Amino acid sequence: MKRREFEMQRSRLAGEGNSHSEASGSGWQATMSGCCASLVGIGLARFAYTPLLPAIIGAHWFAPSAAAYLGAANLAGYLAGAVLGRPIAAKIPLPALLRSLMALATIAFFACSVPVSLTWFFIWRLLSGISGGALMVLAAPTVLPHMPPQRRGIASGIIFAGVGLGIAASGTIVPLLLRQGLMETWCGLGALSLLLTIVAWRGWPSAHPRPAGTHANHHRTSQTTARLRALYVQYGLNAVGLVPYMLFLVDYVARGLGQGLDAGSQYWVVFGLGAIIGPVISGHLADRTGFAPALRLAFFLEAVCMLLPVLDTGTPGLLISSFAIGAFTPGIVPLALGRVHELLHQGPKDQRAAWSAATAAFALFQAVGAYGLTFVFTQSDGDYHLIFGIGALAFVASLGIDLIVAVSVSRRRTA
Repeated sequence: MKRREFEMQRSRLAGEGNSHSEASGSGWQATMSGCCASLVGIGLARFAYTPLLPAIIGAHWFAPSAAAYLGAANLAGYLAGAVLGRPIAAKIPLPALLRSLMALATIAFFACSVPVSLTWFFIWRLLSGISGGALMVLAAPTVLPHMPPQRRGIASGIIFAGVGLGIAASGTIVPLLLRQGLMETWCGLGALSLLLTIVAWRGWPSAHPRPAGTHANHHRTSQTTARLRALYVQYGLNAVGLVPYMLFLVDYVARGLGQGLDAGSQYWVVFGLGAIIGPVISGHLADRTGFAPALRLAFFLEAVCMLLPVLDTGTPGLLISSFAIGAFTPGIVPLALGRVHELLHQGPKDQRAAWSAATAAFALFQAVGAYGLTFVFTQSDGDYHLIFGIGALAFVASLGIDLIVAVSVSRRRTA
């Protein structure tokens, strides 16, 4: 009798192990789909436009002012996608929606290969931005519940490494494609996007798993709400802090330091290399330390690295700074998402709502920061050090807000 019970228990445990193994395997497959989504919707749809801009102007497709306006259309679409992604997901099954969003971004590449009119181009750049914003909001929160909690940091890092791959591709693949022509470049990007969409097609999970544990607190406390609101502001300020390097790094090296455009492009490659591995490193760190400590460390390191050019540390300092800020450009994303998951235990629905708000805050602050810092740069007669100083100040403000809220919550608990 005891032997039979032992055999039944062993069989049950083996079944649970196999089930866990299958879930883990499907989770990693979904993680790769998420990486493809961030690569298509953000990495390529947004960052590939930067090296295309001079070619579009040079080919007389559009005037310089109109071409820059089209770049802003993608940012506006990104903000709209971040806001609308969750309401749309409430009406359409997530796998079908995620596939459709990747397909939309792919179609936009092919549509932009023909300069029919400014309106035509604006609509498709706007739609590609909407696709990217919605994918940012929906892809990772769809995947992460299928991963073990102790692996969610590295999984989210892999997902958002797609953004870094897109930044790297903007400095490598696009120049090679431009040798064939501008129309061929857009079609080449469309073909790459199509391939990635096919790779990701079957990897999306069909449904959310049941939240781990039955003891989760379904009541959001005022402390949790305060921390979430603070996180939105911190994440937005971090977006402002990243703007100086995203907009002015190449120009700073080429004109500010007088080293020329080739040297500026080399620093952009360093920036892109950091962006590839940054999310994976930050996600792995968060799995070991927790997301809150990792996020504070990130704010501190970003502030220090942004100040290196201001302190005139020379080539070594600028290389370190370029690589580190490049790493944190997508690397901050898994940390912020993981922090949302730490603060909310009610399940994927509330996590998606909070992540949608955080992404919208990031997009809004980044757009305002881009226009604001451009204005400051113009009014200061091209003072690069002032721009970098403002970026560092934004990172310091993010860290300060986090520490103030943590102390405030701690005092409420002990009161």
